[in-house]
Amino acid sequence: MASSSVDTVLGIGPTDRKAELTRERILDAAARAFRDRGYAGARLADIAASIGMKAGSLYYHFDSREALVEAVMVRGLGRAHAALERRLAALTSDTPPLARIEAAIETHLTEVLHDSDSVSASIKLIWQVPADIRDRVLAGHRAYGAIWTRLLREARAAGALRADLDLSVTRMAILGALNWAVDWYKPGGASPRRIARDIAQMVLGGLATR
Repeated sequence: MASSSVDTVLGIGPTDRKAELTRERILDAAARAFRDRGYAGARLADIAASIGMKAGSLYYHFDSREALVEAVMVRGLGRAHAALERRLAALTSDTPPLARIEAAIETHLTEVLHDSDSVSASIKLIWQVPADIRDRVLAGHRAYGAIWTRLLREARAAGALRADLDLSVTRMAILGALNWAVDWYKPGGASPRRIARDIAQMVLGGLATR
């Protein structure tokens, strides 16, 4: 079915579609600005100007600056979460625990590097935004972290990980190493998949049982 036909069935008109596309453009521009300048340094006027809009037009799509930054953070985290869920669901039931963690590492790193502005903004802004926004976004971070905790616990229960590990520290160390890649990664060098493989070998080499 053609896109226009689908829109008709769902009751989505041309105006709605245009508004959604504009909203995505704003979120892309805001993600870049918040990532590069931080919460305090990113101005709505600059965000709007970067996509040929007036600052006042942003309020048609977002009620406030706070609503915009929260939408950026939620989108970035949501994309990473959904990508990881899809990757793990695609693995067969007999996939070894360490292979599942390696797949998670590759998926997270690929998502961070391919959508670096949104994901990085979600990570970097967490302690810069107002407390009420932080509390809501942290709920999403915890849900995402819980997936990693489950993978690590399953691996340890299977005897694949050392029993003396603090899994909370292990999870944060893995994600910290992956998130940092956005600051030094340069397109044209090693592929995200190759980098993820190397990181997985380094990390899991130190965590696995001998």
